[in-house]
Amino acid sequence: MALLQLEVQNGDARAGRLFTPHGEVETPAFMPVGTQGAVKALTPELIRETGTHMILANTYHLHLRPGSGIIAELGGLHRFMNWPGPILTDSGGFQIYSLARLCRLDDEGVVFQSHIDGSTHRLTPERAMEIQAQLGADIVMALDECTPYPCEYSAAAAAVERTTRWAARCRAAQRRPDQALFGIVQGSVYPQLREQSAKALVAMDFPGYALGGLSVGEGRERMCAMLEATVPLLPSDRPRYLMGVGTPADFILAVERGIDLFDCVVPTRTARNATLYTSRGRLNLRNAQYVRDAGPLDPDCACPTCRQYSRAYLRHLYVAKEILASILGTLHNVAFFQNIMARIRSAIRTGTWAQLKEEVLAVYGACDEHASAGWDL
Repeated sequence: MALLQLEVQNGDARAGRLFTPHGEVETPAFMPVGTQGAVKALTPELIRETGTHMILANTYHLHLRPGSGIIAELGGLHRFMNWPGPILTDSGGFQIYSLARLCRLDDEGVVFQSHIDGSTHRLTPERAMEIQAQLGADIVMALDECTPYPCEYSAAAAAVERTTRWAARCRAAQRRPDQALFGIVQGSVYPQLREQSAKALVAMDFPGYALGGLSVGEGRERMCAMLEATVPLLPSDRPRYLMGVGTPADFILAVERGIDLFDCVVPTRTARNATLYTSRGRLNLRNAQYVRDAGPLDPDCACPTCRQYSRAYLRHLYVAKEILASILGTLHNVAFFQNIMARIRSAIRTGTWAQLKEEVLAVYGACDEHASAGWDL
């Protein structure tokens, strides 16, 4: 059976099912970020309760601690973290961008100085595939060079060429047929480089394709322009993954341009900082206006946080710096993001896309930050 089974299309927005060895995922789908094998503040059982079916973990961080070999000895990442559903692992390419001060790059790969203990680690395309094979994720990513924004054309062009060579090496090095390997399109904000990268990767016939190097400061308008320049070049029968995005408005704009998969730390990170997403906009629960507010966080939300706790109580937890604040806030934010994605899938299937787009952008189009993903550390 094909990895992606498309079922409905509304314009370029598509809904379908992604099949993996650990279960199927309805698309478009959002993956919460579990950088170190845990979605911060949530147990696997609570993650399931949010409506999440697939999560993301990070190759680089898990290789440093506790070690990919140890995870393999203990039965793989699914068993290690008690998550029975699908997992996608990044290759470590984003750390070339985010940890630039701690790495040295060459055509063979990259040498990282550990941010934990200062030790050095060599990551090549072959080693990235070996580590991800040990982790046992369902979807694995080719090693790429993620460039910053702004980025000179010459630097972006060099990164595309290196990413293309590394993708071919990853393809040759893959040993586990049960893992779907995605190639990553790079090219910064240069349409011609995005086209060059996409065409080279499509020629390698990957099971899926990701768009990297976006949501790094270029802004929503440029991001959308790069999607419009790139997505039509990708095979329509393969999943398309926009890395490190996003927010409710980003979901709408990217799905409208043919994207199927997303990940981002926004819902988890903002929840730990008392910023909660609701159907009426974002709330900062540290604000004094909520001190006597007995109402639910979001009256339109059916998550356990909204069903059982008041805004006043949640504000108290944040002000008192109780751990429960992060748990209840994260539970709500992730559930809210998954509800947005479920509404997107329903709108594509029922032909109500235009109405949903108008509703979401009316609330989040102006205020919703277009933030860099980072990693949830």
